[in-house]
Amino acid sequence: MDTYLIKKSEIEKVLTMKDCMEATENAFRYYGKGKAQMPPKSYLYFEDYFGDLRCMPAYIPELGAAGIKAVNVHPENRHAGLPTVMATILLFDPKTGFPLAVMDGTHITNMRTGAAGGIAIKFLAKDKCKKMAFVGAGNQAMTQLAAAMLAKPRISEVAVFDLDKNKAAAFAKHCKEQYNLEATAADSIHTACIGADIINTTTSSRKPIVMLKDVSKGAHINAIGADAKGKQEIDPEVLKVAKVVIDDWEQASHSGEINVPIHDGKFSQKDVAGEMGKIVAKHIQIRKSDDDITLFDSTGLAIQDLTTAWHVYQTMTKGYHESLQPFGLFS
Repeated sequence: MDTYLIKKSEIEKVLTMKDCMEATENAFRYYGKGKAQMPPKSYLYFEDYFGDLRCMPAYIPELGAAGIKAVNVHPENRHAGLPTVMATILLFDPKTGFPLAVMDGTHITNMRTGAAGGIAIKFLAKDKCKKMAFVGAGNQAMTQLAAAMLAKPRISEVAVFDLDKNKAAAFAKHCKEQYNLEATAADSIHTACIGADIINTTTSSRKPIVMLKDVSKGAHINAIGADAKGKQEIDPEVLKVAKVVIDDWEQASHSGEINVPIHDGKFSQKDVAGEMGKIVAKHIQIRKSDDDITLFDSTGLAIQDLTTAWHVYQTMTKGYHESLQPFGLFS
């Protein structure tokens, strides 16, 4: 058997957002039907360097795929010209444990996180969505937008806020040039969010920045940024009025948007309206009216990485990408 080394540049050529959304929706479906093994995400904290390393294993018997992702988050990397998030994915043959591929996971992480937001919009947002707001204009905002445009192609207006005004302006320009959207760089979070049908947050904030006054009736919120203990972007008062959907209770309660409110006694498991896997698998309708506020607490699941990485591996080893070369890992 061969082990393949698959680089980011190769993955970028074969992985489309449409493919990634399909793979991510399938991951939710497998999980919702109880057809996946996914031990809790484990963390190593590098306190001296303000970073952490996370290990994320998964196995989907029906797919015949197993893998593990190691991903870091080091916010200070931006000062050194390195990505703040980097990942490596290993794919294994479940029958033998043989390593099938060593893959760049950074692009896959960005894509599947955006895809998860798109799936949440598909299942939780109201039918007619015109305006989308972005709080945070980094790389993740790009893939969130790409997925949102597939889920709700009638979006015509975007407002973006970022502490870095140059980033906000660049993202607004991207919206105009790539999707022909009416796009503005807002001077405040309130200006960006008010009246939005979809609010997307992708910051590293450790305190609420989107307040109840910023959220209009009928809005759907994708809370993406909180991915470690102590992180928080959304006012707990929003959680009280929103129908909150999580991807996984253990992860969300430890490191998702709800982790701080749980610690503070302002949120509990009984306040969760649903889990995305079960919603996808059973076609559960969470939104009852266009006035409902919904919120998806996305922590990122290893099964999403696995289904996406498996799609890439299958595509490339079937001869689609002639430059793919095997290497002897054990020779």
